[in-house]
Amino acid sequence: MKQESMKVLFFIRKSRLKKNGEAPIFLRVTIHGQQDEIRIQRSVPIRLWNNAKGCSKGKDRTAVELNSYIESLTVRLYQIHKELICQEALITPKHLLIKLFSKEERRTVLGTMKKYMDDWSALIGKEYQKSTLSRYGNCYDSLQTVINEFYKKEDISFNELNGEFIDAFEMHLRIVRKLSQNTLTKYMSCFRKIIGIARDNGWLAFDPLAGKRKRLFRKEETCPTFLTLEELQRIISKDFSTTRLEHVKDFFLFCCLTGMSYIDVSTLLPVHLCRDNKGQLWIHKSRVKITAAKETCTSNVPLLAPAVAILDKYRGWNPDNPDGPCLPVPSNQKMNEYCAPVKVA
Repeated sequence: MKQESMKVLFFIRKSRLKKNGEAPIFLRVTIHGQQDEIRIQRSVPIRLWNNAKGCSKGKDRTAVELNSYIESLTVRLYQIHKELICQEALITPKHLLIKLFSKEERRTVLGTMKKYMDDWSALIGKEYQKSTLSRYGNCYDSLQTVINEFYKKEDISFNELNGEFIDAFEMHLRIVRKLSQNTLTKYMSCFRKIIGIARDNGWLAFDPLAGKRKRLFRKEETCPTFLTLEELQRIISKDFSTTRLEHVKDFFLFCCLTGMSYIDVSTLLPVHLCRDNKGQLWIHKSRVKITAAKETCTSNVPLLAPAVAILDKYRGWNPDNPDGPCLPVPSNQKMNEYCAPVKVA
């Protein structure tokens, strides 16, 4: 973007005269047809305003000071514009005016992430899945921990982000959280989303993930293994001493017996259950297809006797929400954690 593409105009509004009869002065910035304006908290008698030059034509001290102020604003605007060009940052009239008058809020990483998570929570079931928002919550907690340890602060502005912090965040996820490469990639994608929001709004002039994307967003091929009938039977017959492990066992078995994913079983409601003409119980619901867009498709799944037994076991498990999930739903994180003792059954 060339500096000449920005136009600066000072003008008065005769329709908004002050009590003393003077007209307020406005500043308008135009960039490639996009414009924004702001009142500069100065006024001038209408007869002393030069529309062509955008300044006062008076000769007294007040007029000289006003013109000097207008000139200083113009010079500062072009300085800010040049700085943003050098930083390859987003340049909009609104952003320039905010910077010019130092009214820019201190945009922080955690504060911004919390705000957008709150906004997205209203879109669960529409544009966002509950599991997606849960992952953002886990990412937020990890970022909060690393910010506290790395910067000794409760939160930081976006411009405080640097490559060292990204490395510290990565090590926290790998070593402390013990995340696999693919799960780490999902967490980093959450962080990248927030960084993208900051860059789009002009709160961040650079990409702190630059040069690290190949490592942080590399997905590993996975080779799923399958349980034998003997292994499945061993899990079915195993009794666990704690309720949480029993819930995880039943949830895991239901996934095995239906071929449904965690997210599909966690969102299974009584309304999705129906019987055919022979009395066979079926699941009829939309399921998430594992694609980049996470599309949905409708599936009909017949229920085997062991799967029906699990549903019967938990019928009415939550009297406060009888139309809610058919099974107690552990978080995906807890599911993976508690599956360890179930797998060694």
